[in-house]
Amino acid sequence: MGALRYVKGFVFEPFLGVFLVPFLILLFYIPMNFSWILEYPLNVLATAAAVLLLSIGVALLVVTTYLLAKVGEGSAAPWDPPKYLVIEGIYRHVRNPMVVGVLFTVLGEAVLFGSVPLFLLFVALFLGNHILFIKQEEPELLERFGEEYKQYLANVPRWLPRLRPWIAQSTEPKNESEE
Repeated sequence: MGALRYVKGFVFEPFLGVFLVPFLILLFYIPMNFSWILEYPLNVLATAAAVLLLSIGVALLVVTTYLLAKVGEGSAAPWDPPKYLVIEGIYRHVRNPMVVGVLFTVLGEAVLFGSVPLFLLFVALFLGNHILFIKQEEPELLERFGEEYKQYLANVPRWLPRLRPWIAQSTEPKNESEE
């Protein structure tokens, strides 16, 4: 299942939200401008901001797809959810780094193309995922992973990353003979 899990994890949410839907929006919404219609040097700054957002977004997608497959032994696809709670790497800083990657990428595309519809897609993706996480995903993960996820919820923010990585405290009781 190895490589297939990475492909499924990347194709399901990231590819659709980051590439296919924005492409279709740009295809049917003709008025677009690279770096908007800004004068120099603002057009360069807009392009640089777009490239930075796109780079961070794609990097997050690659890293999170890898971690979900390698550590969680699953993917972002609902038919192949992670078997284990992933609290490594970027997941020690923010709970939803894959969606943050999708959001950064779509926002970068909106800035690069000067596209209001892509910006509206960014807003819709954020609001939709925010509601989905609160109403469905977090309760399901709490049920699946119990106390471990409850500690994670209490210590790692949903959207804005913490500066220092959170390190989980063991929930296993200490053996008094080890002290």
